[in-house]
Amino acid sequence: MALVELVMPKMGESIIEATILKWVKNVGDSVEADETILEIATDKVDSEVPSPTAGVITEIMFQEDEVVEVGKVLAMISTDGEMPAKTAAPAAEVAQSNGHVPEKVAAVATPPVTVSAPAPKMEPVMAGGGSDRFYSPLVKNIAQKENISYQELDTIPGTGLNGRVTKKDILQYVSTRPANGASVQTPVAVPVVNTPAATNQVAQATPKPQKVATSTSNETPIAEGNVEIIEMDRMRKLIAKHMVNSKQTSPHVTSFVEADVTDLVNWRNSVKKDFIKKYGEKITFTPIFVEAVIKALADYPMVNVSVSGDHIIVKKDINIGMATALPNGNLIVPVIKHADRMNLLGLTKSVNELAANARANKLSPEQIQGGTFTLTNVGTFGNVMGTPIINQPQVAILAVGAIRKKPAVLETEHGDVIAVRQMMFLSLSYDHRVVDGFLGGSFLRRVADYLEAFDKTREI
Repeated sequence: MALVELVMPKMGESIIEATILKWVKNVGDSVEADETILEIATDKVDSEVPSPTAGVITEIMFQEDEVVEVGKVLAMISTDGEMPAKTAAPAAEVAQSNGHVPEKVAAVATPPVTVSAPAPKMEPVMAGGGSDRFYSPLVKNIAQKENISYQELDTIPGTGLNGRVTKKDILQYVSTRPANGASVQTPVAVPVVNTPAATNQVAQATPKPQKVATSTSNETPIAEGNVEIIEMDRMRKLIAKHMVNSKQTSPHVTSFVEADVTDLVNWRNSVKKDFIKKYGEKITFTPIFVEAVIKALADYPMVNVSVSGDHIIVKKDINIGMATALPNGNLIVPVIKHADRMNLLGLTKSVNELAANARANKLSPEQIQGGTFTLTNVGTFGNVMGTPIINQPQVAILAVGAIRKKPAVLETEHGDVIAVRQMMFLSLSYDHRVVDGFLGGSFLRRVADYLEAFDKTREI
């Protein structure tokens, strides 16, 4: 019987784990090649994991709601379409059935099979012994942090497969656990000799009551007054984790410039109706901004890089991530692959398609991977500027603010004049480990220059 391992796929450069949302198939079910076996989720996207081959699922390694690292074996699939044979009877049982003890039990003749590496042995990590009930590594880790003994863990009702305790079960238990989860210890009688020396020794030996430290990440916060407590959803928790990680990884610096985009705005207003009639696509400012970024990255390729230890990885492809707001308030960053190979029409189609798929939760894993630089338009929220956080492992992110009419000084052949112009702030946050002020500032100024020099006579 040949076995094939189903492993957790890599969903992107910065993604190292995913959560199992649902097993579509169970042990003993037949599957076809490319048929969905389970659904997983990351902070970026929910996705389906297909079967790499046709066969029968013989073993499932992780349960729903568990967090699994990329590359870990999720399940085993038999390509022969058969379940593995039952384990041979132990030697002691064979001896009893035959009425004598053989010197050596012959090995069962079975063909060699591919076996995945065994899961780490689950040693007790909490106080006290426990029953034979199975607990996942994630549940045991939470129990250890919350000072939950095996005896207490055995009392928690499970909603998982075969009554197993899931992450949701133990977190719900922790939130309603009395006395903040402090374990009860049986008092021990200590004989006391009524002498000053003995009294002093007992006083020193008796530990002072200490406040039990508990994890606050899974606890319901205590709040006073007229408040509402809302638990973060899964995506918001993971976004928060990655934002903190980005700040801890990269020393952020932000530079600002102001650009006169009057010609760009007038051109877009004059062609947007004809653009829809000719191409069936609505042209927004985003593809125009992306076009300027592409040109500037070609001029300053050391902004289109990532960092690995003490090495700088220069990306030859220009893949632009575009931060997109979702209806639930979260953000996602789909990626325009090989953006430098597209004209304005191609960029417009890509921007519209990715934005529509993002809002409909239809992005594929490939559409959120491989970004080398990110653009976020804070102007869509009415903001004039922002200080965005770098999307790791990239080293820079550009924010474009709202375009507003403002008085500006223009230089003419007859002298300086004040005129009403369409003005916009741009801000670039960059990783000061590899992008210094000169490079970051020069790149940002070059983007603004390309926007200001937009050809207002450009044909569509």
